Amino acid sequence: MAREKVWKQKDLTTNELYERSEMSEIESREIESGEERGNIFQRAGRFYRQVVAELRKVVWPSRKQLTTYTAVVLVFVSFIIAVVSLFDLVLTKVTFWVFG
Repeated sequence: MAREKVWKQKDLTTNELYERSEMSEIESREIESGEERGNIFQRAGRFYRQVVAELRKVVWPSRKQLTTYTAVVLVFVSFIIAVVSLFDLVLTKVTFWVFG
C-alpha cells in the first residue's frame, strides 16, 4: 500500500522506489517534508534521531547467547594463536638450521 502510494505520488524509477522502501520512517518523513538539508545543528539532531531509531531495530542477544558467542570467539582466537605460534616455531627452527 505504501509503495503504491509513493509510486502514484511521483513518477519514480524502480531503483528510487526500492531505495525509498528501504529508508527508515524518519528519513521518509524528512524527505517528504523537504528537510533534506539544514544547518549543522539540525543535521546533528537528525543524525542522532536516526541513530536512535536504528538502534531500536536491533535484536540484542540474550545473556546465554552472549556467553556462548564469547566462548566461541575465545576458543577460536586461542586456536589461531596456537597455530600461528607453532608455525613461527617451525620457521624459526628451519631458519636456524639453514643459516645456522
